[in-house]
Amino acid sequence: MSTPAYPIEVAFPDISMHERSGTGIPYLHTFDSGVPGAHVMINALTHGNEVCGAIVVDALLRAKLRPRRGRLTLVFANVAAYRRFDAANPDAARFVDRDFNRVWTAETLDNAALDSNELRRARAMRPVIDTVDLLLDLHSMHEKSKPLIVAGSLDKGTALAEKLGTPATVICDEGHPESRRMRDYEGFGDPRSEKNALLIECGQHWETGAVAVARDVTARFLVLSGVVEAADLPDDWSMPLPDEMQIVRVTEPVVAKSLDFRFADNYTGLEVFPDAGSVIGWSDSEAVRTPYRDCILVMPSLRQLREGVTVVRLGRIERRSARPQ
Repeated sequence: MSTPAYPIEVAFPDISMHERSGTGIPYLHTFDSGVPGAHVMINALTHGNEVCGAIVVDALLRAKLRPRRGRLTLVFANVAAYRRFDAANPDAARFVDRDFNRVWTAETLDNAALDSNELRRARAMRPVIDTVDLLLDLHSMHEKSKPLIVAGSLDKGTALAEKLGTPATVICDEGHPESRRMRDYEGFGDPRSEKNALLIECGQHWETGAVAVARDVTARFLVLSGVVEAADLPDDWSMPLPDEMQIVRVTEPVVAKSLDFRFADNYTGLEVFPDAGSVIGWSDSEAVRTPYRDCILVMPSLRQLREGVTVVRLGRIERRSARPQ
């Protein structure tokens, strides 16, 4: 099956004015209220072609948002990849050398023998991230799908997602076989730590709807964390909450063994297969089947296909929770 080309509906902001910061780390801004409270971080551009987060962080910096309590960090992460964006080949700007969201283990960051654009940037940001209590990492998706909260594998992540209240689907997962994401780094992924993180997949990379989701979740996250109040944020950033949330537990990834992988249809995500054993694709000419009834596909895509890459994750709906009326 061929992969569709999506139109670029949004303008990519010029973020060069945000390079200089009081932290001494380019494109990373921290503001301290002087009042006790959480250190909250809003992260954009984990991937260089995921622009919705950059639009939101750019707007917050231009508006000179400051915390009432605690500390607020606003950051553009992989700026080098963002600068490479080419509308003629938009998927190529995901990263420069390696995926920025697959380097977040102490062992990787401490290994001086390893070097890449993404590792250098992660190492520069690390001292600040080590002090963050609550992280919101704004992402978007290769395919046009409903937005998701990626809450990690721990109960604390799911609980925070339900408090946030939107998007309607919460994905509980262990991450990727390749390596660890920022949202799982150190205390964020430690059940003994009070630190917590959410990753939001706001929609397809370049659709206007992804920007609306990014604005909404950022506003809600900032207010929920206590660093600002609702009156500090634009009125038109909020959208109605969903009537119901569904919690989806990922049971296993489907990892490409080679470039010889194809799906049985043009899946975009959250497709449900009622029957166990349903064929969803082929890997090296062998059928890939759903392992149980009512299996749900999480973020299927072949746009970054290479050996060892997760092309889809398989999950089941663990429960549904209705919003109190």
